[in-house]
Amino acid sequence: MYRVIGTVKSRAFRVLWMLEELGQPYELVEAFPRSDEATKFNPLGKIPALVDGDEVLTDSVAIMTYLADKHGGLTAPAGTPERARQDAVTLWLIDELDALLWTNSKHAFVLPENLRVPDISATLHKEFARNAETFAGMLDQSGAFIMGDQITLPDLLAVHCFGWAFGAGFPPLPDGVKAYSKRLRARPAFRAAADH
Repeated sequence: MYRVIGTVKSRAFRVLWMLEELGQPYELVEAFPRSDEATKFNPLGKIPALVDGDEVLTDSVAIMTYLADKHGGLTAPAGTPERARQDAVTLWLIDELDALLWTNSKHAFVLPENLRVPDISATLHKEFARNAETFAGMLDQSGAFIMGDQITLPDLLAVHCFGWAFGAGFPPLPDGVKAYSKRLRARPAFRAAADH
């Protein structure tokens, strides 16, 4: 059984959702960033961490990729052009959505007050809205999910980012992205992960 170190209201949620989609048993060990519990598994104090036997893995996307590859689900096979395209979308999401959300969080409450630049928020919101429109265009061309007719890792990542954006007061999503996000959030695996 896997152990996930983190909280539901963090990037650990992505890992929980992935495990639910893959039908893998796990235990959530609640730990907040920089807590003693988190630091036991990651010297940087960051969450999530995944414990798989004697192995401890960190970074939500690295963990998701590992789980998808290990269990052969929610991913194109490694070493294929489809996987390269999937990885390109995953990295785009990290650069163009996740990074903006994390920068906003840092300047809202993570950094010491003397290092925060609150005025950066307006720029981040505008950039996020532009990138959400780009995502909407990608979705229009792809099908039911961002990579086509099958749910994959980038879908979980995108929907988590959109939920984070909503909670952080970012601009409303384009209608198509809203409907996509709502549909994926209704999946039993999402609901099960959220119920922790």
